[in-house]
Amino acid sequence: MEEQKENRPQAARPPGKLQCRVSDQETNGKNTASNPNDFSDPVYKEIAMTNGYINRMTRDELRSTLAEFKLDTRLGVKDVLKKRLKNYYKKQKLMQKEPVNGDSYYDYICVVDFEATCEEGNPPEFIHEIIEFPVVLLNTHTLEIEDTFQQYVKPEINPKLSEFCVGLTGITQDIVDKADTFPQVLQNVVDWMRQRELGTKYSYCMLTDGSWDMSKFLNIQCRVSRIKHPSFAKKWINIRKSYGNFYKVPRNQTKLMIMLEKLGMSYDGRPHSGLDDSKNIARIAIRMLQDGCQLRVNEKMHAGQLMTVSSSTPLEGAPAPQMPRYRN
Repeated sequence: MEEQKENRPQAARPPGKLQCRVSDQETNGKNTASNPNDFSDPVYKEIAMTNGYINRMTRDELRSTLAEFKLDTRLGVKDVLKKRLKNYYKKQKLMQKEPVNGDSYYDYICVVDFEATCEEGNPPEFIHEIIEFPVVLLNTHTLEIEDTFQQYVKPEINPKLSEFCVGLTGITQDIVDKADTFPQVLQNVVDWMRQRELGTKYSYCMLTDGSWDMSKFLNIQCRVSRIKHPSFAKKWINIRKSYGNFYKVPRNQTKLMIMLEKLGMSYDGRPHSGLDDSKNIARIAIRMLQDGCQLRVNEKMHAGQLMTVSSSTPLEGAPAPQMPRYRN
């Protein structure tokens, strides 16, 4: 019993941010001692031993130990609680070994979840047009939603919404009829982001729930509106990938409602409201950051194609927002 207590995590300085890509690499590795990912360092043996002890904990023991370190004990299934405790301890040990530079991470994350025109069954020839453009501004230092943007968009190719679309999104025909077209709304988004000094004074990146918002909906809309894909939206965090990799769950466990449920939260608002969806995605991002995940860009558009961004790519914020040029 005393030996087990000695292996329990010990409180240290407040946790710093840790990259998701090293979160579960508890042993192995043959890098030099100067490399922060050198798993031959004795500190990783200590981390691995503690992880083994945490794996044997009951739910009550996990909650009790989390409470000792003033960590959240209420939110999350048992596997999430284990991950939270493991990551807390790992960050303490790594910070003792080599303090983390807190200035190297994004200052803000912009969460976007478009709503688009749709029909029941979505026939393959149907062209989706964005009808709601929301942005939720998440401050990574305070871990709070600092601001929001929301505007509706008037579709051009299919200006009349289907009954299915109205019922799904709650966006009425009257709302889109009174809205601006996409180029004007995008200009308003750019102005809103500039006012908050994103990409100039503050570093930031975009975040979505899946690949489709940027790679499909925004890509199609830019073609419809005859403008180029905005540079600030060419790279983004796909939170489904980040969540699956961090908590080690299969792809079918990374849908919005399931992620919320597994983290001990329920959906707040109206499903398929772009702004409400974005706020709930931001809540998941906040929980992941609290649990020690360094959310980072993992997807991009290149030459019109969706591509994966390697976790070894240096952290880089999005450029200052600019209105894209019109296509020839």
